[in-house]
Parts: sequence; structure tokens; C-alpha cells
Amino acid sequence: MARTVLVAGASGLVGFAAAQHFARLPGWKVIAVSRRLPDGLDGVELVSVDLTDATRCAEVFGRLRDVTHLVYAALYEKPGLFRGWRERDQMDTNLRMLQHLFEPLRGAARGLEHVTLLQGTKAYGAHLKPIPIPAKERAPRDPHENFYWKQEDYLRAQQRGQAWRWTILRPQVIFGESLGSHMNMIPALGVYAALLREAGRPLSFPGGPPWVREAVDADLLARACEWAATTPACGNEIFNVNNGDVFEWRHVWPAIAETLGMHVGPDEPMSLAVEMPPRETEWQAIVRKYRLASPERFADFVGQGFIYADGQLAYGARQSPPTTLVSTIKARQFGFHDCMDTEDMFRKWFRRFQERRWLPPPA
Repeated sequence: MARTVLVAGASGLVGFAAAQHFARLPGWKVIAVSRRLPDGLDGVELVSVDLTDATRCAEVFGRLRDVTHLVYAALYEKPGLFRGWRERDQMDTNLRMLQHLFEPLRGAARGLEHVTLLQGTKAYGAHLKPIPIPAKERAPRDPHENFYWKQEDYLRAQQRGQAWRWTILRPQVIFGESLGSHMNMIPALGVYAALLREAGRPLSFPGGPPWVREAVDADLLARACEWAATTPACGNEIFNVNNGDVFEWRHVWPAIAETLGMHVGPDEPMSLAVEMPPRETEWQAIVRKYRLASPERFADFVGQGFIYADGQLAYGARQSPPTTLVSTIKARQFGFHDCMDTEDMFRKWFRRFQERRWLPPPA
């Protein structure tokens, strides 16, 4: 039976990987929507939509009668990124975006079967305080304001009495292929490394104290989206999804350096958000020297990734931040056994960026 998946947020980490993955599956048609349309999504119908525009959304989604599955990975972030996570207008905007898409879609797509919604470890309050280790999906909802709860409550209300089901996936730190994403560290670290290498310097770690984390490969997360969409037992369930191991930045740093054709240098703490933007002209010179296909403007290549990198590398912290590990046992119990070595994941993505000529070659 033919299936049509609508992927919202196709220029972002999750949306790009999901659209690419479903397009490779037999029997699936993929419609990918995003305000800015990404390159590299072969076999995908691309539609430019600003999800804050209710009129445009009604026009586009009100005629998508054949959609059977929705992967909602669209996200609005405010300038400055982290501080916006606690602000009401950021939460309200993210809720409206989902409503603008779903209201006309539910009226048009009478054969809708499943909706996948993305959350993250902010659901456990990880951005506010220490959380139980490991955090589990069955824990009571953490009592803080978050657009996750607004979107989840809306979706639950819409689903009452309907045949379609929803699944919520909660990854931690995602790494993947998208450009200009606010929360993809690969371009941010790639630029930082390229500037160092061009100056003949080693790859020094710019962050703070050790911090044990969990990562998720965007392609693995895309496979989890397929699993959630096609496994009846996943209906109306929430799952943590990560690679399956843990990592600490200094322990994967040598693999990153080797992939980029560099050696590891001594730690040199610095704010990438402060130090990198004034060096945009140096990056532009590197793009031209190596005839790269990557954008010359940081806004188009890195987005707010330098700000995000500072946070994820614990720059400026005086002691290790609280550990934020989550359990992925529930996903395994429900049949999702995919995993990936995180060190191999970093090698994979930096090589991919080199292959796409978004970063200089290693030699």
C-alpha cells in the first residue's frame, strides 16, 4: 500500500535526515516542507512554507489529501538560543506552527495514520536543574513551562476519538548533515578547526570541564521515525532515542582531529560565539581557496551553532555540569535495537562534510 509522509522542518537536522531516509524506502512518497528549501533531497517533493503564516499553511496543507504520516520536526528558536528556551513567546510560536500545519492537514488527510513529534531532554528539565539518572519516559511530567508540553497537549486533544496515533521521540544531542541549523555542531566545529588548520595550529579543545553526554546520529533518529510510524505498538507512546553509548568530548577529540587531518593540541578554552563571528572573512578565504560548496556566510552555514557549541562544550563552567543521561530501555523493549558508536558517528559526519565539499579535505 502506498504511503505518503509529510516531513515538517526539512532543512533541519531531524527533518532532513527523515526526508532522506523515507525517500529511499520502497512504497513511500515524501513531501518535505521548510521555509528555506535544502539541497540534496533527491526523490522528495519540496514545498516552501513558513509555518508562522496561517494563510499560507491553510493553502498548502489543506490540499494534501494523500498524507498518511506526519513527521513534525520544525522548530523555532530565538536569537541567543538558550535564553529563549524559558520565554513564553518562543513556546507560543512553536505551538502555533504546529497548529497552522495540523488544523488544515487533519481536515484534508482523511487517511492519516500516524504523527511523530520530536521533543528532547528539556522534557526532563535538563536545561534547568539536575535530573534523575537515567531519566525515563514513565516519570511524571516535569513541572516547568516548555513548548513540548503545549504541543503534546494539543496533539493529545486532537487525537481523542480518532483512528490515527502519535509517537513522541526524545533524543539528546543530535549530529547530522544540515546547514544553517541552530543546533548542529558539525559546521561550527568544522569552521573552528579549518581556521586553526589554515594557521598551522593543532585542534585544541575550546570547552570547559569534562561532561559525560549522550549523542544521537541523525540517520539513526530517522530510522527511529520509520520504526515509530510503522510499528502499531508505538502508538501513543514516548521514547528516548540515542546512540546507545555515552561520550566525553576530550575522549572523542582525537578521532575528530584525525578525520580533519589535524593533531590534538592543548586545551584552549574560548567562546566560539564570541571569537568566531569576527573571523568570517578568514572562513570566506578558506571557502574560495579550497573551492568549497559551503556557504561563505556563517548565518547560512553555522546558524546559531557557535552559541550552541559553547553550551554543549561546557565553555565557561567552573565544574562539570550535571549529568543528563536518559534510558533507552523502553525503545529496545518495543523493538528498536539500532545503535551506533559515537566516535564512529563523529568520523562519519566530518567525512560527509568533506565529501560534500563543505569542509576542506583532510590532506
